Amino acid sequence: MKETFYIIFHATACVLFAFGVYYDYAHVIIPKEAGRTHGAYGGKFKFLTFWDAILQSIFFFICMLNDVYGTNKSSPKKTPFIRRLKDFFHAALSFPVGMFVGVTFWSLMFVDRELVLPRALDPYFPSWLNHLMHTLIVVTTVIEIFIAPRQYPKRIQGLGGLLLFMLTYLVWMHVIYMKSGIWVYPVMEVLILPLRIAFIVVLLLFTVILYFTGETLNHLVWGNTRKTLTKVSKKKKSK
Repeated sequence: MKETFYIIFHATACVLFAFGVYYDYAHVIIPKEAGRTHGAYGGKFKFLTFWDAILQSIFFFICMLNDVYGTNKSSPKKTPFIRRLKDFFHAALSFPVGMFVGVTFWSLMFVDRELVLPRALDPYFPSWLNHLMHTLIVVTTVIEIFIAPRQYPKRIQGLGGLLLFMLTYLVWMHVIYMKSGIWVYPVMEVLILPLRIAFIVVLLLFTVILYFTGETLNHLVWGNTRKTLTKVSKKKKSK
């Protein structure tokens, strides 16, 4: 019964995010007069939200593979590769990046929506797609914490993967600016250079905090699975 629930939940999330990526890429066409950012160099791949939707699609597809070929046990005798990949992906990318996108988007929307989603885009960017990409990502990644255990990677690996991803996007954002003269996010335009640097540093620190939040939440719900698996491994060796 539990395995059936896993498959249904993961398949549903995978299909929803994959459809969101497809719909945004193929059907959301924003004219230049409504938003010059959207017509600039990079297309849909300018936006971290779009990257994250792709990440979530991949993650929940990996979850489906793990449901079929791996294991969802908290302390398996032998951890399959697909389970290790799922655990790393959720710890390093799915949870912190998904939470980052959702929390920062709605925080900036509360301050001034023109900084992230100008009203001029409302006729072209449907509200259901907005909630799928900025709200559902938070809901599904948190649900995943509570329904399935995971072994967090070593912090140098998990944090390294997260920071590599975020720095890659940061470099890409500056490439777009150099190519088009347009910042992907309007908030970057209203900040002078020192404040822009400080803003970026704060956001990177926030992603690190989100990584530790996920790790702490996982340990509160499931205990320290890393220690549990280490004990299992030692017992096997002693036999």
